Amino acid sequence: MRIVLCTGNPGKVAELRALLPVRIELVTLGELGIPGDLPESGETLEENALQKARYVFERCGLPCLSDDTGLAVEALGGAPGVHSARYAGTARDADANMDRLLRELEGVKDRSAAFRTVLALVGPEGEQLFEGSVHGRIGEKPIGKGGFGYDPIFLPQGSSRTFAEMDAEAKNRISHRALAMEKFLDWIRTEQIGD
Repeated sequence: MRIVLCTGNPGKVAELRALLPVRIELVTLGELGIPGDLPESGETLEENALQKARYVFERCGLPCLSDDTGLAVEALGGAPGVHSARYAGTARDADANMDRLLRELEGVKDRSAAFRTVLALVGPEGEQLFEGSVHGRIGEKPIGKGGFGYDPIFLPQGSSRTFAEMDAEAKNRISHRALAMEKFLDWIRTEQIGD
């Protein structure tokens, strides 16, 4: 089974590739000559994930898997949420996004947050959505060199280490993206797709 992974983010490509079984061949946007800056003008993670997958599917006709992820911080009313990648501006600068978030949480005691991922599969057979979320809290400062995005400041529930302090295997056992991918793989097995 061939699936086009609808992201230009190398961190997401690496994570999703590690989560997929070898019988599923991942095709990247670059291999198809499709630019990685996909449209995401939706107001929800679901809308954005579907928008990106539909856009690529219209251009290649292959099954397309897209991901949209948001970090929702309780004390900020759910922000940055759907705007997580561009929280500090359109440049998608992870360090600037973390800096802004940490400034807004200065002096705030309730640092609870949740990461949420929505995967959208768009193909000849239709559209499906799969969701995963993990609860935790925002640390006081970035710690760790692994992962990407907000990983250096997100401590999943029950852990004293940020996602960025975990190796890829440890993170992939508990992450929001891994939980969404597990639902996607369960659906593929149930539907016997790719057999």
